[in-house]
Amino acid sequence: MAYSLKLNGKDREVQSDAGTPLLWVIRDELQMTGTKFGCGVASCGACTVHVDGAPVRSCQTYIEDVDGAEITTIEAMQDNTIGAAVQQAWVELDVVQCGYCQSGQIMSAVGLLSENPKPTADEIDSYMYGNACRCATYQRIRAGIQRAAEILEA
Repeated sequence: MAYSLKLNGKDREVQSDAGTPLLWVIRDELQMTGTKFGCGVASCGACTVHVDGAPVRSCQTYIEDVDGAEITTIEAMQDNTIGAAVQQAWVELDVVQCGYCQSGQIMSAVGLLSENPKPTADEIDSYMYGNACRCATYQRIRAGIQRAAEILEA
């Protein structure tokens, strides 16, 4: 079946079966591999993308549920003011260890800063709770979000 999306600002049409997770459409059909498969049950956050501006887990979001929606992946974050600030902070503070979860972490951090430009440490921890990092860089992720908020405020 044909579905229409706006992916990273470009109109796209995809052919997928109903019930196909958005994650696999993005990775397999559209060849955008920055969005990662982690757990498959929306518990780890590695597959986080934005749908109409809100972070969602693409492994449990079905293609038919996003027909006509605007989808943003990690590949477009450098063109987003908040995304660029988060990426800058990640580099400045050397947040990444293995890096596998980081596209999902960044997408969630952008969602948080879009809603709350000056979050407290507790607000960061609460918002980012569903994003797992096997390397346990949670303190660096929190510091990165706080640094991104400073960059955006300047």
